[in-house]
Amino acid sequence: MAMPMDFDGMRTDDASLRTDNVDDYKRTCIDFIEDISHDYEAWVDYYKLPEDEDKRRRAGIRATITRTNDWIAKVAQSIKAVDVVMNDGIQKMAESTAGKPLEIGVFVNRKSGYAETKPGIIDVNVKGVGREGRKMKLGFHFKGDRFRIESTCGASLDEENLPTEESENLDIHLKLHAENAKPRDVISFTVTLSETENDVELDRRGVSTIVHLV
Repeated sequence: MAMPMDFDGMRTDDASLRTDNVDDYKRTCIDFIEDISHDYEAWVDYYKLPEDEDKRRRAGIRATITRTNDWIAKVAQSIKAVDVVMNDGIQKMAESTAGKPLEIGVFVNRKSGYAETKPGIIDVNVKGVGREGRKMKLGFHFKGDRFRIESTCGASLDEENLPTEESENLDIHLKLHAENAKPRDVISFTVTLSETENDVELDRRGVSTIVHLV
């Protein structure tokens, strides 16, 4: 069984192709987020975790449902924007389900998870601390893809001259290109960090962030 953290965060059905009414699509996707959350809760059941960790993961899933559906209802202004927000929520539920054993922070305007900022080149501050003297470094989200990113404005994370060195106390800055963005656009991206020892990856986790352009 594949770990939830390996899910690519993308909904694969074509519901968005069957309607051009944004409000109808919002209702469909709000229901979908609630429905798919039960699959992630079933994963938590499967893991048979200690009580505290079980509660922590379920709380993360439930909090994501609330926040994602709020953004779908209030922030998204187009079918594409609804897709971006919905897929971000799916990715965040997968991250909560897999657990968060690594100390990782991804910040935009000093906010994590959900942020607002202006169009342009956006600074993304990524921090990570290794456990028991281990090191952290920038990893890959999936196979050859360094980052997961989806947006309504063609945003991209700069992959030139990336800071890929290992560090026990990682503190790096990435450039999120959103020069073509307009107010009300949304961007969702996932940064993955790897925990290593003697140049061998022992663990990795992704952290997803959604940004509302204002």
